[in-house]
Amino acid sequence: MRTIGTVVRGVRAPIIREGDDIAEITARSVMAAWKEAGITPCDKDIVAVTESIVARAQGNYATVDQIAKDVRTKTGGGTVGIAFPILSRNRFSILLKSMARGCSKIVLLLSYPSDEVGNHLVDIDLLDEAGVNPYTDVLTSEQFREKFGKILHPFTGVDYIDFYREIIEAEGTEAEIILGNRVQTLADYTDTVITCDIHTRARSKRLLKAAGVKTVLGMDDILSESVDGSGFNAEYGLLGSNKATEETVKLFPSGCTEVAEKISEILSRESGRNIEAMVYGDGAFKDPVGKIWELADPVVSPGYTSGLVGTPNELKLKYLADNDFGDLSGDELKKAIEDRIRSKTSESLVGNMVSEGTTPRRLTDLIGSLCDLTSGSGDKGTPIVYIQGYFDNYTNE
Repeated sequence: MRTIGTVVRGVRAPIIREGDDIAEITARSVMAAWKEAGITPCDKDIVAVTESIVARAQGNYATVDQIAKDVRTKTGGGTVGIAFPILSRNRFSILLKSMARGCSKIVLLLSYPSDEVGNHLVDIDLLDEAGVNPYTDVLTSEQFREKFGKILHPFTGVDYIDFYREIIEAEGTEAEIILGNRVQTLADYTDTVITCDIHTRARSKRLLKAAGVKTVLGMDDILSESVDGSGFNAEYGLLGSNKATEETVKLFPSGCTEVAEKISEILSRESGRNIEAMVYGDGAFKDPVGKIWELADPVVSPGYTSGLVGTPNELKLKYLADNDFGDLSGDELKKAIEDRIRSKTSESLVGNMVSEGTTPRRLTDLIGSLCDLTSGSGDKGTPIVYIQGYFDNYTNE
């Protein structure tokens, strides 16, 4: 019996620059890893590459001025409501700078006690002590200060109310900051709103329009096409972008399915095996201490080969051992479970007790999260992840 199941390896790659053939470099890096580590490629191995270096190779960047011009064109450049941004120096600060540069006043609506991905402005227990109801109460920044004082983010040490106000005012733009959780609140302040939430943006747009806001945009509507030669993302706009320098952002990459298919084609040809491939961004998981949900990108994977479509269809081994075969043990139990797995069909097991406790998430979300945890976001230098045995089960020798 083979004792090793899924194996995940981070693969080092050269520093990627604009114009590099990212699919070719990824494939060459993996083939070098095969040789160095004595890896034998197998059918259904997975190669994944982070979206960051795909975007870098594509040169998918934009400047603050280019974003500001798009904001000014689409909003009119007057008083603009900015709804529900995440609290992030890397993700949102430079976007706020761009928006401020493109209008005369910003009414910034911050959600509380935390943003969409779990960054806390204030501990929820403090809301209870102060008698504040986050579902109904709208607070000015002054009222928030009176009740809770200055609160620093536990990981960054930043007071985001002051930080975001300073960014806006540094552009010569007037800033008004309010805290609340009903996006329609902004209809009392302006008829032009950019809603900056990521995963709930469609609902926010609908609610704003129903509240009578005339111009409703999401971050996916900004830089959805090139402005003065900028990069762009036709589907996601500014969603998934990251700060590159003080005056530029790296946008989410485009054409990721084509990148994944090219990587798969090269490696499958060279190995004689069916190699799957994907481009991945943020994983989808929640930190139990910081309460932060990692997924600040619009999707975990913006592109992948067709063999990665679907959800797991797995039997729960402990359920079989405790219930169907509770009277068996040793080799007899092993054989019974193997026979049950082999007799499993491709028909979905969702709702069947024998699959209770397995995770009915999309394969691309699960694999992308695994890749994000493997590569990290610092100096590991492994933007490529190579996975073997992910689709194996207890019967594979």
